[in-house]
Amino acid sequence: MPQRTRKRWKLVSWNVNGLRAALQKGFVASALRLEADVLCIQETKLPPGGAAEEIARIPGYETIWAHCTAKRGYSGVATYTRIPPLSARSGFGVERFDREGRVIETDFGDFLIFNVYFPNGQAGPERLQYKLDFYEAFFDHAEGLRRRGRRVVVCGDFNTAHNEIDLANPKANEHYSGFLRVERDWLDRIVARGWVDTFRHLHPDTVQYSWWTYRFRARERNIGWRIDYFFVGRELIEEGRVREAFIDPSVAGSDHCPVGLVLEF
Repeated sequence: MPQRTRKRWKLVSWNVNGLRAALQKGFVASALRLEADVLCIQETKLPPGGAAEEIARIPGYETIWAHCTAKRGYSGVATYTRIPPLSARSGFGVERFDREGRVIETDFGDFLIFNVYFPNGQAGPERLQYKLDFYEAFFDHAEGLRRRGRRVVVCGDFNTAHNEIDLANPKANEHYSGFLRVERDWLDRIVARGWVDTFRHLHPDTVQYSWWTYRFRARERNIGWRIDYFFVGRELIEEGRVREAFIDPSVAGSDHCPVGLVLEF
């Protein structure tokens, strides 16, 4: 493995919408082409310790897994890293949320990165409230780390488009989970607390999406949503650590595409 300390970090996040399916669509080859130092994937849908974990190994990377223990074949995240972390753990200490296998925290010294698959609120009012409660509890935890002087990166599928620029048909979707005012208000609160959407910070007027429904040839027609993000504590912006932020729709294999961030130390 390379040494932990390096000047430039390429971080990539990708919701693969089922790792078994992604493997059949060339996941390992696609992951290698991304050339990430840290690759965070969401919605693996794997039970603990399955054969797919072995098949999904990427040469040169070690992998940290978090699985859903509440429901088989649901949720789940994995973090692939070329640089050995100082520490890694799944969850953030709240059993109600940790049992769904939605979070991995890895500490690389210069920064912490959270790989997060935020809940979807479309199943009804109970799951919408669960999603909002998850936002609250998770960011309380992340902000506690910032208050202790840590640089924090949060990436993953947030399951919410923030502003009208972030989806193709905002008016038609304003009454659906993913673009409800109450969900968007939560992202406003996060920004007010000092979290920065890195893509929008560097590309304030760019219309680009990270998710497209499989229906209606939406990806081909580019009728999508930007719901996958890299948020950072504003300290990383103020220190000039954020160098690039990107979305890569050329990578197929899921209804989401990879999004990325480049940091320098």
